[in-house]
Amino acid sequence: MSLQNRIINHFTNSIQTQQDTLANLSDLIEFASQRLVATLLNDKKIVTCGNGRSAAVAQLLSSAMLNQYERDRPSLPAIALTTDTATITAIANDYHFDDIFAKQLRALAQSGDILVAYTDGNNSANIAKAISTAHDKDITVIALTGNNGGMIAPLLHETDIEIRVPSNSGIYIQEVHAMITHCLCDLIDHQLFGG
Repeated sequence: MSLQNRIINHFTNSIQTQQDTLANLSDLIEFASQRLVATLLNDKKIVTCGNGRSAAVAQLLSSAMLNQYERDRPSLPAIALTTDTATITAIANDYHFDDIFAKQLRALAQSGDILVAYTDGNNSANIAKAISTAHDKDITVIALTGNNGGMIAPLLHETDIEIRVPSNSGIYIQEVHAMITHCLCDLIDHQLFGG
């Protein structure tokens, strides 16, 4: 396969994954945005987490809330549990890597907050522990997953939301997670600030 054909395949597969997501998940994305807005209107915060490239997407959401998405507006409360390397490495060293998000959630989150967890559908034990901790603290979960939902899907409660990208490819799942995050940011700004 030529290099040009490889480029064409990447774009074609990415576009197809986005179209499949749009066709199947737009209602869930809208509902998730409404839940995030309700959380913010109740003076609660958004907490995000993810591993690797999913950590970057989790930080995309928190930075857009704390700073701005596309327009100047008041900061909105959000915390990415992926950013404090001293804390993450201390927890991983003193306890276990599976605890890096759960231990932070226990200290920083409160009932009524919302956890937005990103995983490409693999079996991320630290995301699973974060979800269990969120439930213990009466925190709703929005899980952005892919593949078959991995070990995450069975952990979710009826009040949680799973937005499962219809793909088995980690890179396309993560690309669409970023697109969904942009949609959520836009929908939050629109619902809170109009325009």
